[in-house]
Amino acid sequence: MAADPPLIALNGARLAFGGGPLFEGLSLTLSKGERACLVGRNGSGKSSLLKIIAGLQDLDAGQRFLQPGASVSYLPQDPDFSGGGNIADYVAKDPTGGPDAPRHAVDAALLRLSLDGERSLEGLSGGESRRVALARCLVSEPAILLLDEPTNHLDLPTIAWLEGELQRFRGALLVISHDRTFLGNLTNTTLWLDRGKLHRLDKSFSAFDAWAETLRQQEAEAQHKLERQIVREERWLQRGVTARRKRNQGRLTRLHGLRAERAEWLRQVGSAKLDTASSGRSGNLVIEAEGINKAFQTEHGPLPILTDFSTRIRRGDRLGVIGPNGVGKSTLVKILMGQMAPDSGKLRLGSQVEPVYFDQRRESLDPEATLWQSLIPDGGDTLLVRGRQRHVVSYLKDFLFDENQARQPVKALSGGEKARLLLARLFAKPSNLLLLDEPTNDLDMETLDLLQEVLDDYEGTLILVSHDRDFLDRLVTAVIAMEGEGKTLEVPGGYSEYMQYHQTRNRQARDEARLEKRQPAAKAATADKARSRNKLSYKDQRELDALPGRIEELTAMLAKLEGQLADPELFTRDPAGFARVTDALAKSRSELSAAEERWLALESAREELAE
Repeated sequence: MAADPPLIALNGARLAFGGGPLFEGLSLTLSKGERACLVGRNGSGKSSLLKIIAGLQDLDAGQRFLQPGASVSYLPQDPDFSGGGNIADYVAKDPTGGPDAPRHAVDAALLRLSLDGERSLEGLSGGESRRVALARCLVSEPAILLLDEPTNHLDLPTIAWLEGELQRFRGALLVISHDRTFLGNLTNTTLWLDRGKLHRLDKSFSAFDAWAETLRQQEAEAQHKLERQIVREERWLQRGVTARRKRNQGRLTRLHGLRAERAEWLRQVGSAKLDTASSGRSGNLVIEAEGINKAFQTEHGPLPILTDFSTRIRRGDRLGVIGPNGVGKSTLVKILMGQMAPDSGKLRLGSQVEPVYFDQRRESLDPEATLWQSLIPDGGDTLLVRGRQRHVVSYLKDFLFDENQARQPVKALSGGEKARLLLARLFAKPSNLLLLDEPTNDLDMETLDLLQEVLDDYEGTLILVSHDRDFLDRLVTAVIAMEGEGKTLEVPGGYSEYMQYHQTRNRQARDEARLEKRQPAAKAATADKARSRNKLSYKDQRELDALPGRIEELTAMLAKLEGQLADPELFTRDPAGFARVTDALAKSRSELSAAEERWLALESAREELAE
């Protein structure tokens, strides 16, 4: 079967800002059914390329082809809501000037994304803004869908819903995202924009790391061959260029070309150098919360955030906090660090605890201050980082800022740059407790990987609020899930272990509900049979006699398994062993429940016969 013709294509595309080109000679095609991701470092030109494909930015050279009649829908990183009005009108409006979407389609999109169409666009939160912009993209059912960081500020249930919607999308999809799990679950094509060149892999993003490593290895081998060739050329020239200068000018020119090629190979976009300052060890107990209650008053009455919440956080714990937007994750963090008082309950901070807090709204950055002033508000040109003086420009370079940006105001920075600046300021402070509220928003994947490595090596205690499933799985040793209406659940492991536990718990609840419905009939049937024989059968009596021992054995097994799972280092030390213990725990719980139900049925029957 012939492949579908491309819905959109670029050929020989070139784009430059100021100095050298971001890319040139770039070609790209997208066809129906392709779900592609565009990956690359921040500043490599991904968002610009997406705008060019959308027709919102012109090329310096090259051609853009759009199949006649094909519609394009584009989600920017920062949607513009300056026009005012309500959500429904914004969603219905075609940004390209075409006809508005029909009302029934708008209502369906708003329903799927839990949005009130009559609500004003003013005062929307980050997550609400993203859902409104997504509704506008999806309502028109475009042939080509272009999404720039669609999961930013979305909670985990909405991300899961979006994955399902996009998997069912039958047009051409191109998405930029730092969410590895989202891309791995969704895509079937990977595009890598690296130093001005676009590489293509016709596989999901889950194959990206191995593929990128292969390309890097091939590049290193080619570079090694080039260096050896340069050495040979230099030796030859040292012997012959003086005596035969005229006839060897061509060879000298070729050497200069090889050196220029080598310089281009060595040109790399800098890697952020993240590290944390330690203030020494805290006490073994970092935070103890007992019976914490917190609620906010609303026009509909009290909204519970925490109900009888208790936890103990020890030195070295890595705790992830998850839950839907608006459920109170940031409130929980602020209570744990002592910034907000609970309505009732006890909170105790351990000895010598020095916390630092990364706030998801970046509110601690003064938009009018320069980057220099943000790091050294009291003046000067050096700051103390991990016990040694660093020049502010040198330290900013560790976080991918150049010297010219040091005197620029914070308000001129992109979202990712603000996140890096806040991390730079955060990591310069001595601490033994890090509280990070959505630190992964707007960071590129390489900075995310580096941040994960730094946090993994951090000697203190970490509390992390995040919707990034891969980041949680790589980093945390336990998860506190805020499930709404004040309910919380603490599970050892990462996000995957929480989901496994959540699914097991739901399955057990369904099984128990079915058992409760069947139990009266089962008891009656057991009693009828017993009465017909006036005593338990030999087989039933033997089973009844053996069940207490079996119940005791299963209870001891549960205690042993729960003790193993209480080890906070088990998942990090032995992920496979952690999975085996978790599976064994679920199986033992199910067997214990069945044994207790069977003992109850047999004992009831025996008692009735004895009357």
